[in-house]
Amino acid sequence: MSRCANIGAATMTMLSVKDLKIHFPVRGGWLGRGKDVIKAVDNVSFEVEEGSTVGLVGESGSGKSTLARALLKLLPVTAGSVRYRDQEILTMPEEQFRPLRKDMQMVFQDPIGSLNPRMTVESILGEPMQIHFKEKTREERRAVSAELLTKVGLPEDALQRYPHEFSGGQRQRIGIARALAVKPRFLICDEPVSALDVSVQAQILNLLKDIQAEFDLTLLFIAHDLAVVRHMSDRIVVMHHGKIVEQGDAEEICENPRHDYTQKLLDAVPVM
Repeated sequence: MSRCANIGAATMTMLSVKDLKIHFPVRGGWLGRGKDVIKAVDNVSFEVEEGSTVGLVGESGSGKSTLARALLKLLPVTAGSVRYRDQEILTMPEEQFRPLRKDMQMVFQDPIGSLNPRMTVESILGEPMQIHFKEKTREERRAVSAELLTKVGLPEDALQRYPHEFSGGQRQRIGIARALAVKPRFLICDEPVSALDVSVQAQILNLLKDIQAEFDLTLLFIAHDLAVVRHMSDRIVVMHHGKIVEQGDAEEICENPRHDYTQKLLDAVPVM
């Protein structure tokens, strides 16, 4: 976690989201012409400073994952603006946005669902490099993949194995290595530990913090557990029913919540 390690240095806004709306029409009424909509994300605005970690917290169904996918242009948006390093990306043509895809990567919630079971780890890590770094030979890609496995705490011989041969925590480490393969600047972690045993969660959280420091990453960390988000984040954004109900410094949000929903999230944190 950066905890504003570069205090005194000028900071840059890595990501700026303004008035973002993602609405899905609901068919109904006469001949399916109903005009009702589900407002999955409704008028959301926040910023992520370069080198920081912003935690996005809310219960299931609050719109967090929908928002995350929209930020990477994996879902269409209804209205609003998303600027990455001061470039508007929502209206950017795909051929212009494609080089930015390597800058903006995601670690998914379900590691087994996000890894192709028919591919070896070497192929899983090598595929994004083959797309974005066409000049690299297979031997070079393999060398980078082996180094990445070491970085995430897995042995080099894991390259020739398949996802089903690993535990949940190990698969998530592979997912993190895959995200790092294209040298991103901005990493979205979408509930990266919620599918893991409690005993493994701390290992993955500490790995993410170490990786962030080593690779100089900016993180958007998404979770429903406010204790986990507090542990990881410099700032916290609280979402409820598609809207932001509170945002601010992580410690301030957790020590002095202003919104009733934030207090409910805090009350749900187990007392150890």
